[in-house]
Amino acid sequence: MYQKDFSISTSGQGLIEITNQIEEIVAQSTTDEGLCNVFVKHTSASLLIQENASPDVLTDLNNFFKELVPESGSYLHSTEGPDDMPAHIKNALTLSSLLIPVKNKSLDLGTWQGIFLFEHRHSKFKRQVNVSVFN
Repeated sequence: MYQKDFSISTSGQGLIEITNQIEEIVAQSTTDEGLCNVFVKHTSASLLIQENASPDVLTDLNNFFKELVPESGSYLHSTEGPDDMPAHIKNALTLSSLLIPVKNKSLDLGTWQGIFLFEHRHSKFKRQVNVSVFN
């Protein structure tokens, strides 16, 4: 198994494509065929595999989650600001880890698929991501 962590700086809510960073780690491993696990080490951000061709898809997803989990809800947990509890709920509705096939020393994604960090908070953060590649 090969493991490596990397960080992503965010600048507020939205989706940030991290496919290239993960591909680089897979290429550094000795795994020709196997699996790649990607894990975000936070409870107010998440991971998605989503279309990477049209930026409208990312905007629509972000807007959908804003409507689905409004900041104006009556949440008990509010000490870190009005966007914190909604961020935790969005994390619970999405994923903290992804498992992706590795084929020919590369991620075996579909034609229009990319891997995204989904930042759920308004502030800037440095998010930590772990990538494990194994056969």
